[in-house]
Amino acid sequence: MPTKRNQAVIYKKVPPFLRAMREAAGLTQRQLADRIGQSQWWVARSEIGSRRLDVAEFVEFCIGCKVSPTEALNELARLRK
Repeated sequence: MPTKRNQAVIYKKVPPFLRAMREAAGLTQRQLADRIGQSQWWVARSEIGSRRLDVAEFVEFCIGCKVSPTEALNELARLRK
């Protein structure tokens, strides 16, 4: 069993999912950061998994990428299998 929450099996899918969502939107980290009122550093750390997003931040990330948070969460849930 993982000792750190960041290392949980299901969470390992989140950072690459975030990056793929941003790239599919055709955005750089800086462009997304500007859209959601965060720093490029915040986006980068979220995408590599060194910072975890809470649900409100996940929603903002999705909206910044012009993706429905519901659809994104459903897709992420499908990836866990």
